[in-house]
Amino acid sequence: MTADTSAPPARTLPPRSRPWILTYHSVSDPTEDPYGITVSAGRLDEQLTWLRRRGLTGVGIAALLRARAAGKQGLVGLTFDDGYADFLDEALPVLRAHGCTATVFVLPGRPGGSNVWDPLGPRRPLLTEEDVRTVAAAGMEVGSHGMLHRDLTALSDEELREETHGSREALRRVTGQAPSGFCYPYGTADRRVAESVREAGYAYGCALVPGTLSGPFALPRTHVSHADRGARLLAKEVRHRLRRRSPGAGRPGDGR
Repeated sequence: MTADTSAPPARTLPPRSRPWILTYHSVSDPTEDPYGITVSAGRLDEQLTWLRRRGLTGVGIAALLRARAAGKQGLVGLTFDDGYADFLDEALPVLRAHGCTATVFVLPGRPGGSNVWDPLGPRRPLLTEEDVRTVAAAGMEVGSHGMLHRDLTALSDEELREETHGSREALRRVTGQAPSGFCYPYGTADRRVAESVREAGYAYGCALVPGTLSGPFALPRTHVSHADRGARLLAKEVRHRLRRRSPGAGRPGDGR
């Protein structure tokens, strides 16, 4: 089957629109994938080809926000949640081939562990601390996904502080630099959680569908699956453009 990489020209976004941010997870064999969060390296290549043909370049979120503040366009955010070990061997070479960077949201409380929070599907190894340093040295942004991948809205204040403040300090020890960004596990956040992220010193927070929250600590994202090719990606971009600047209430999606 011929790859669906046709792409219409990119249009200029209104200056006050939200940035378009794509959400990836594992880049590996998607055959056994009950949550629809795995893409193959070949499909990632197709998706980045589609973006580049539209004049869009994928970058990490801190770089995306800086560029938008300076009035620069033609960029789309790329994020990889959970810090799967396959990022180094599968995703990174594809990103480099397309001249892209990304933000990798990792779990400093589970170095070299696995996705034990997923009751279904295969166990996938996570990045070790040395791997995280390699990711950073490769020019990727390293962000926090909390310590252990927990629903932050269900935690006590003390537990929440460990997930937000504690994970930032843990990553500072690993990479030598405190992360700028935080990603809410399961895409779930409320005002208390977002405030804890802000108080911890992060510059932004990523969700999927942030409900009534808005601003830099409730950045919405678009989930990308192995099924997404040109037509589906275009539909997701259009849906993103149609999102109101102040979203209506709704339960955040699954941001595993």
